[in-house]
Amino acid sequence: MGRLALVLRSGLMLVFLDFEASSLAKKSYPIEVAWVFEDGRSEAHLIRPAPEWTDWDPAAEAIHHIPHATLLTDGTPHDVVAARMVEQLAGHDLLASAPSWDGKWLSALLRAAGVDRRTLRLRDSDDAHREIATAILAPLVPEADLANRVGDLLTLTDVRAPDHTPEHRALADAVEEHERWCAVRAAALHLAAELRRGK
Repeated sequence: MGRLALVLRSGLMLVFLDFEASSLAKKSYPIEVAWVFEDGRSEAHLIRPAPEWTDWDPAAEAIHHIPHATLLTDGTPHDVVAARMVEQLAGHDLLASAPSWDGKWLSALLRAAGVDRRTLRLRDSDDAHREIATAILAPLVPEADLANRVGDLLTLTDVRAPDHTPEHRALADAVEEHERWCAVRAAALHLAAELRRGK
């Protein structure tokens, strides 16, 4: 049974997650996190840094526009954010557009809060796009042609324009990933309906 079938059978959901961070340095840490469930529910949290988190890059601040002082005055303590994430997200299928970076910051957050970093795991949101298209088209497309048809559909439904610039805020970026997944699903359903009519 594939991952998508297991998720559907268990009632668990896909969740699109994004972090903003203090920098891209080795000692960088998460400063904002947001997630969007496949049903559209979402949350976003500014993260007050743990005492040992001291990295800060003004160049990164110029991109995400979150001042360090704002984290100290308005951020939620890192351990509270970590606990909320575990409460809301454990067991769900967590997806990120850059899972190596977002995974690094997720691990940093969980470790600093004393939570096993393996409690929450991320994978690439592109995998979910391919899985939903494959699941919808597999009953209608010969197996030998399926990978090519799915690849073509994913290319055609890339909703991000060539000159698109991410907002570099966690919720906006997570929403964008969710919208792309919805667009892939809609395109696959449309193609499936066309194939059924053509039979």
